Amino acid sequence: MDETSAMLNDKSILITGGTGSFGHRFVEMALEHYRPRRLIIFSRDELKQYQMQQRFPEGRHRCMRYFIGDVRDRIRLSRAFDGVDYVIHAAALKQVPACEYNPIEAVRTNVMGAAHIIDAAIDKRVTKVIALSTDKAANPINLYGASKLCSDKLFAAGNRYVGAHPTRFSVVRYGNVMGSRGSVIPYFMQMRDQGEIPITDPRMTRFWITLTQGVRFVMDCLGRMAGGEIFVPKIPSMNVMDLAEAIAPGAPTRVVGIRPGEKLHEIMVPEDDAPHTLELDDYFVICPALASNDVTPFQSRLGGKVCPEGFSYASNKNSRWLSVAELRELIASGEATGGHLEPDRV
Repeated sequence: MDETSAMLNDKSILITGGTGSFGHRFVEMALEHYRPRRLIIFSRDELKQYQMQQRFPEGRHRCMRYFIGDVRDRIRLSRAFDGVDYVIHAAALKQVPACEYNPIEAVRTNVMGAAHIIDAAIDKRVTKVIALSTDKAANPINLYGASKLCSDKLFAAGNRYVGAHPTRFSVVRYGNVMGSRGSVIPYFMQMRDQGEIPITDPRMTRFWITLTQGVRFVMDCLGRMAGGEIFVPKIPSMNVMDLAEAIAPGAPTRVVGIRPGEKLHEIMVPEDDAPHTLELDDYFVICPALASNDVTPFQSRLGGKVCPEGFSYASNKNSRWLSVAELRELIASGEATGGHLEPDRV
């Protein structure tokens, strides 16, 4: 964290989609632990910006800036990136059914938006860009996952055409975020009060990470990235039935079936990526495979070992599992419900 502190102090940091769950927690932690020169919230919703300003007013936090704009608008991005050191790209259309029903809108935001960020960052000589991805981008079966996989590929390839510019691009990929808007945990809490928990499939498993853990991992990856990597944290899995038991012990459940575009289990490191993936103590690094699968430059800098042939990191084959008692502790502490965030399903 000392290295991260030195990086963030006196720097200008911009967060796209900054009024979301991640942006709220990132700003909270950055203001508490570091001294950024500017923290810029870039988003297109003026109401959410107004609400965030009430929590982090510019009068009390002089580094705060609020910039209305859309990642679809390259000219606006170019203006916003002027003088920025680091960009954290958290903006996305991420509701699976909405992306399936409005596919071109998902492409315009998740794919073309990524391309606009890459171009604007290079032109404005941003030092580092780190994009937030999802487990659904690994072996995708829905448009949201496919659009985020395309975005991941764009950011990895962006390092190839920066020329003499200093800009470097990397990606962080993790699973379901406890307490984020749209999380199943507050939804289950709402359904508990109605007396019945809807279960998609009793066998279903998912990766879980708290907002605080996700933000800290992104901060750490800003310090360790060199460009082209996809960073994957080692996080616990949980079965959906255990999740229901932790939230609503003894409540009746009703199996409703897997929705279109949903998987039974999620994966973050596919088997085909294993030959160019490094395993370290607390995370994996999927190295870029643009010209070859040679991971030597990344291994000499980061350490770790190459994953064996046939390896995959999937939620049902995880060595770390979240227990019912552990989830209850996280709920009691507010970490699993987002604390200040309302339990909406946006």
